[in-house]
Amino acid sequence: MTTKAKATDDSFHVFDTTLRDGAQREGINLTVADKLTIARHLDDFGVGFIEGGWPGANPRDTEFFARARQEIQFENAELVAFGATRRAGGRAAEDPQVKALLESGAPVITLVAKSHDRHVELALRTTLEENLEMVRDTVSFLRERGRRVFVDCEHFFDGYRANAEYAKAVVRAAAESGADVVILCDTNGGMLPAQIHAVVSTVLADTGARLGIHAQDDTGCAVANTLAAVDAGATHVQCTANGYGERVGNANLFPVVAALELKYGKSVLPEGSLADMTRVSHAIAEVVNLTPSTHQPYVGVSAFAHKAGLHASAIKVDPDLYQHIDPALVGNTMRMLVSDMAGRASIELKGKELGIDLGGDRELVGRVVERVKERELKGYTYEAADASFELLLRAEAEGRPRRYFRTESWRAIVENRPDGTHANEATVKLWAKGERIVATAEGNGPVNALDRALRVALERLHPQLAKLELTDYKVRILEGRTGTESTTRVLITTADGNGEWSTVGVADNVIAASWQALEDAYTYGLLRAGVEPTE
Repeated sequence: MTTKAKATDDSFHVFDTTLRDGAQREGINLTVADKLTIARHLDDFGVGFIEGGWPGANPRDTEFFARARQEIQFENAELVAFGATRRAGGRAAEDPQVKALLESGAPVITLVAKSHDRHVELALRTTLEENLEMVRDTVSFLRERGRRVFVDCEHFFDGYRANAEYAKAVVRAAAESGADVVILCDTNGGMLPAQIHAVVSTVLADTGARLGIHAQDDTGCAVANTLAAVDAGATHVQCTANGYGERVGNANLFPVVAALELKYGKSVLPEGSLADMTRVSHAIAEVVNLTPSTHQPYVGVSAFAHKAGLHASAIKVDPDLYQHIDPALVGNTMRMLVSDMAGRASIELKGKELGIDLGGDRELVGRVVERVKERELKGYTYEAADASFELLLRAEAEGRPRRYFRTESWRAIVENRPDGTHANEATVKLWAKGERIVATAEGNGPVNALDRALRVALERLHPQLAKLELTDYKVRILEGRTGTESTTRVLITTADGNGEWSTVGVADNVIAASWQALEDAYTYGLLRAGVEPTE
């Protein structure tokens, strides 16, 4: 792990709760090893606090804190344990859940406290005064034992609407007992930015407490609500990586931090960390086994992708004309998408992106534009198939297609057996390096069988292909007279261990379209490997 300088002071907190609140997203189930990996990514990114979970509430979180103490040397972040105030009618010193927080070894503890009067009376089944005493007793007890304490005021904004004076009384009880920050939580996620700003401003003026914000995204406003709270004086933001969280999620860490750094001019991360943001976002998505959102602000692969020819013409003059920041600031890159909307500028910029010098050849660029429009009219899509577009562009620029083999014929057979099972077999006949090659293979489907047969045919002559792996396969039925007679488009994604690329095929049946995409995939793989064409 690279060591980075810590943030300069304690005046503003970036607090991440991916490992607790983010883990409550449907479809996420983190192991202890997963949580340790994510914690390392977050620390390397430079957040100030990482909330690791609720020790004592479940064995996994208890184990996480024990292992984190032994296995991670945090360079930027402090580890935070989450728990609740002591039970009604008891004492913090005797509460087993409070004891588990201390035993976690975390230097910082976040306590969740009720701030909505109806929740106190109906959920906790205690009095409003006893709830305040629970806050005072637990905060004081943990502070006396050397822990830094933050207090999450659960359902604060709904509670404030119902009984503003009591909600503010909870904030005062926490702050006066030694809580460093009192976090106002929009637990139901129903607030809007103007409402957040008004409440935070009033509570800050009336209590004098240091305030933070925790926003859920049920109105789609979590990031905006978080920034509205900052505008109103909050100096602590709670977020999750990629906006993971219960229901529709939490305030997304990455756009919040990028806005603070690039729009507000606040240095909330160690110097140089922001440029690592795209990598960290995608790395965490891989750990939780969710495909990174392509359209996520700042870090999505489409965040700085340009399709319209008008945009491309402007970007050719000055990229800032259609981009709100330089993508490199957040570790992302600008991409040109080639489609039937493409103009000359789009093709020229895409060629430059691919390392192909079109040399200002207007005739060549014009041919490519027309070729793209002609093929997209037939159903091809090049914005999602960069590899196929590069092969098309090179064919036009070089005067002939790049070929490493010539296909004589192929066939795929699906046999339905009496026992209900299916057998899939494919045979390919092709020419490569002057040899006629016939290869047959079986697979778990006709396309997989074709893929294997093509690999068998070529690997002896081109051992580089052994590294290729088909990682994604998409089929789209395009418009036609009837569903089964419609044109079919297939997109295939292939990887070689150092990167991945996508290719496209279009035909009147799915197997033929798949074969086109496979031919392009293998051709591009050999091009990437630096192999000279032979056919």
